[in-house]
Amino acid sequence: MAENDDRRAPKDEADLAEVTRVYGPFEADLIKNFLESHGIISIIRGRTAPFVYPLTVDGMAEFKVLVQESDLEKARELVAAMPAAEDEEGPEKAG
Repeated sequence: MAENDDRRAPKDEADLAEVTRVYGPFEADLIKNFLESHGIISIIRGRTAPFVYPLTVDGMAEFKVLVQESDLEKARELVAAMPAAEDEEGPEKAG
């Protein structure tokens, strides 16, 4: 999990704002990749329990997606407009 992935981290971490909070690393990565595909660099900060399956108890497996303050409004709009997984049209739904 890219908890502190500095390859594409925002330049000034003091100016970070939380876009959203999710309870799983896969959803956090999905949002991060979606934002970056729209030109918004983001980072993920989170905690995971040392288990095979992370628990969502007391904030464990909670991940925050952070962006620069200047990108916050656009990032929130993009996240709100993200297609849900069940909205995707895959091979089993085609035709």
